[in-house]
This record gives sequence, structure tokens and C-alpha cells, in this order.
Amino acid sequence: MVSQHGLRLAAGLITSHFGDLVGKVCECLLRRGTLSLHEIIRFTELSSSQVKNCLLVLIQHSCVQAFSVPRPVASGAEIRTLTQYMALFDNILHRLRFSKFLSIVQADLGLQCRNLLEGLLQHGRLTFEQLAEREASSKGFEGSTSSQHTLRAEFDRLVHAHYVERCPRPEPFISPPEEDKLTSTKRRGAKAVNLSVEELAMIGAALPVIERFSAIGSTEEEEEEESKTSGHNSFTVGDKRKHEALIDKETQAVIVESGVLWRVNFEKFVYCLKKKACAANVRSRYGLDAGIVLEAMVESNTSKGNKNSVQSSIENIIEAVRGKPGGIGMTMEHVRVVLEKLGSSISSKESGVLYEIDLKAIIKICQTEEVEALVLKKYGEVAHRIFRFLAKQGVVQETDHISDVTLIEKKTTQGILLKLWKDEFLEMKKAIAQGSGTTQHFLWRVNWDELCVHILDDMYHAALNLSQKIAHILEQEQEALQDKAKRQRLQKGRLILESSLLKLDDALMLFHDF
Repeated sequence: MVSQHGLRLAAGLITSHFGDLVGKVCECLLRRGTLSLHEIIRFTELSSSQVKNCLLVLIQHSCVQAFSVPRPVASGAEIRTLTQYMALFDNILHRLRFSKFLSIVQADLGLQCRNLLEGLLQHGRLTFEQLAEREASSKGFEGSTSSQHTLRAEFDRLVHAHYVERCPRPEPFISPPEEDKLTSTKRRGAKAVNLSVEELAMIGAALPVIERFSAIGSTEEEEEEESKTSGHNSFTVGDKRKHEALIDKETQAVIVESGVLWRVNFEKFVYCLKKKACAANVRSRYGLDAGIVLEAMVESNTSKGNKNSVQSSIENIIEAVRGKPGGIGMTMEHVRVVLEKLGSSISSKESGVLYEIDLKAIIKICQTEEVEALVLKKYGEVAHRIFRFLAKQGVVQETDHISDVTLIEKKTTQGILLKLWKDEFLEMKKAIAQGSGTTQHFLWRVNWDELCVHILDDMYHAALNLSQKIAHILEQEQEALQDKAKRQRLQKGRLILESSLLKLDDALMLFHDF
């Protein structure tokens, strides 16, 4: 469940990017959940055409998913469908990270791929033909056949790397489970997985992986084959069939270019940023070599289904390590030592011996360090020592024991514990001991799950304040067009705030996306 600050942040992002009307419709969906068109019109008090246009914008930018459900009708009557709309909170929040996505692609695939990705980020779902037209107009010339082939090849690289994907089904039909099937399942005692309508809609909209990342393809080889036979004055029957097949493939390529919609694959970018965060953490704890080995292991990962761990053979790891700057001189024995430091486990399979590293454990360390840094900054070194002790223990600790272990005076310890408890960093329980008299003891512990929810809400609140301040400065810049000195001062302040928002988003992703 997303907090109110998170919902306000998402609604604010849409408002700043697309205007008040689109922001109002999006906020309605975020706060009230899945709604039909008539319900959105009633709650927002906008006209039907305004709501439809706003929904089209939100769907275009993958911020809303539509799906159909059966409309309740009298028994025996023809079944009708009702279209409903749900806001995609995670996709909306990803709009904070567009600059990071562009940097990843430019570093991996180059400037041309970055420009193609920028078109999809800026305009939402597009066909390849629309992307090619955008590139041609931005460079001030009409796309020639050679430039079209070059763009297609670069675009295929984006698809093969899974940075870009085909759009999901626009409006999947979600039928309710049949009662007799549910009854038989209960009788057998099977464990039924209860999925919400929204989760079923996302599953129904998703394309198979092969179709999702099926590239446009190229007909260059067929064209070369055709040029070899074009010198003959007559066709044999086989040549004629090949020629017809070539025309069919060319026609299919044109259909794909002009008819298939593409969008950015946010899932891939989140995984890249997760890899970057894990590598930065192990680099700070174990040195540069540890970061190189972990990055190499992620790149040579053979466990495609599990995003919380990576596994690879030592041969593949070595090959990936030596392809990186600083990794060419690393021996196999040194790589094994680094893998041991990273806490890797070894398993034997048909393909050979595989090393496995738990990324989730590294993310947990990142989260812990982030919270400890926050406690240190907000409450000081003594409070940081107490909190760190409780976080490591993971179970309830009595006040006197905390004071003795941390070597902090009992009165000071009590005051800090109470302050941390009031700010929801700690959980407190009372225990009564019966003896010669009744003694009351206070027990303290870090409830990690609840603390993460609290920290995430604080981050949403901080990000909301920063984004609102940035929007206010942008308005001031528009008003100060004639005052160059004031405009430059405002721009400088805005850049500092935008940099702070990007750093805050790095921490936010640790608790929400990773």
C-alpha cells in the first residue's frame, strides 16, 4: 500500500509533465483505485472528452493500463464488457529516473541508441517509423534508405539488450474464476493463489518473452540474394518463389515498422541500477576488485528467472572480468578469493560448478547503512551506536543491557531510546517481572519491516518537497526572462535541487524498487 506522500509525489510528477487536467485524472485513479470511465467522470467532474483525452495521454506514456471485465447482466442475457482503468504507480515514479536511463544506454550502446531511447521517453509509445521520422527531422533531412537501415540496426540493438520492448496488450479481458473450480480446489485442499483483478490484468496484458523482445529484423541478406539473381533475363520456378517470399518478408518488415508499438522496458533499467548499487556497495567494503567481479558475475549470469541472485561458472566470470578496465591482470585464484569475500555459494549442476551470490543480502546491507547514516545525522553518534547494536541483534533488548553493552549512561540511554521510539525507529514492549516486588522492564528492538515503510514514507515526503520547490523555481525562471542575473541564480539553485532529488531517488529505489 502506497502512502499518501507517495501518491502526492506521483500525482505531482504527472501534473508537472502533462498539466493539471491529466494530473487530476491520474490522482483520482491513484487515490480511488481502479475505476471505469463513468466513475472517473463523476469523481473528477470533468467532461467525457476531457477524461478520454487524459486517459489516452496516460496510456500513451504507460502510466495507466486498461482492461475489460464482464458487466453484470441478467441471467441468459448476452455478456457485455466494462472497460476499467488502473494507475501504474511504479511506472509513474520511473519518470524521476529518465536521465539515469539515458546514461545507462549511452554508456552501453552509444549515442545513437541513446537518442532513440530519448524519443520513447519523451513521446511514450511509438512505432519504429515514428522514431525514424523524429530522428530525420531532428537532423534536418529526410531519412535515406541507408540511414533507415542504420537506425533499424541500432534499434534492434536496443531490443536485443532488452532496453526496449513491444507494448503489452492494450485491453486484456479478465474473466472471474468459475465457482465450481474454486469449490473443487477447496475440497482437494490445494493452496489457491489469491490474485487481485489488477494483478490478473497485468498478467493478461503481458506478452510472451519471445514476442516481447522480437526485433524488427533486416532484409539486407535477402536483398543481396535478390541482386545476385537480378542479372538473369528469366526466372525459374524456384527463383520466382524466392522472389515472392522476399516480397512477403519486406512487407512484414514494413508492417512491423509502421504498425508495432514500442516502449521503454523499465524492468531492465531497474535491474541495471540494482547492479550498480550492489557493485558500489561491495566496492566500498572490499575494494575495486570486488566491484569488478560482481559486475562481471551479473553480466555473465545464467540464472535468468531469479532477479535476487546471480550465478555463473568461474570460466564465464573470468572472461567477463578480463573484458573490464582493471580486470585484465586478475588471476583465477584472486577471483576465487574475491568471490569468497562476497559470500558466494558453490553448487554443482549438469553444466558444471556454479558460483552464486545473493543480491538481496547486499541490498539489505545497503538499506541498513542508509538508515544508520540517517540516524547518525539526525540524532548523533551516541544514538547511532545504540541503534546499530539493536539492528545487529535483531531481537528485543532490555534497557540496562543496552546501556552496559554500548557503554552509555543509563539515563542517556533511556532518553535516546524514547526519542527513537517516538520517531518510529524502534519498537518498545513492556515486561513485568514478579518477585519480591513488581518490576517493570522496557524491551526494545528494530522492527525492520515497519521501519522500512516509515523510511520510505519520509523519502516520498522529501522527494515531494524537492519536486515542488523545483517546479516553483521553474515558474520563477519564466517570470525572470528579462532579468539575466536573477535567471542564472535561479537556474543554479534549481540544478542543485535536481541533483539532490536524483541522490534521494537512489536511496528511494533501495527501499521500493530493489
